[in-house]
Amino acid sequence: MFYALLIIIAVLALLAVSLYNRLVRLRNNRENAFADIDVQLKQRLDLIPQLVEAVKAYMKHESTVLVEITKARAGAMEAKGIDEKIAADGKLSSALQGLRIAVEAYPELKASTSFMQLQEEISDIENKLAAARRFFNSATKELNNAVELFPSNLIAGMFGFKREAMYDLAENRAQAEETPRLNF
Repeated sequence: MFYALLIIIAVLALLAVSLYNRLVRLRNNRENAFADIDVQLKQRLDLIPQLVEAVKAYMKHESTVLVEITKARAGAMEAKGIDEKIAADGKLSSALQGLRIAVEAYPELKASTSFMQLQEEISDIENKLAAARRFFNSATKELNNAVELFPSNLIAGMFGFKREAMYDLAENRAQAEETPRLNF
């Protein structure tokens, strides 16, 4: 009887250790996924001053758009932690969308090779960001499932694991879902 009880306790201890280790792996996977987003955000932040300079000469009357982009970039650079960076990224994406709309009024700017090259680089980074966001959300979903499902939710509660937020576009969702307008 004593040995049976000892075996049950050992099996439960191994199960608890296994569940804890899985939760740690999932949390680290989520953090790694955000690190990938962070790299892409940094590259985008590095390109924005070049884009602003390329546009300044053509868009003298659209200075408010450039000021908004500069402010949003500064906010993104100062953001700490995942939640702040997600919010700052949303503001910067919105400011860049404003630039895309303003550029339509300047055909000579759209024909500029330096602007076109910068626009292609930013577009490439935006595509990489979208893929990194999808991977981050997948990693977050896995972690959230493990935190909420029995029996790992017992271990999660004991060790402070909690449900984490997805990378959400929030106020920019309408712009992201809007079909682009093509002007010929």
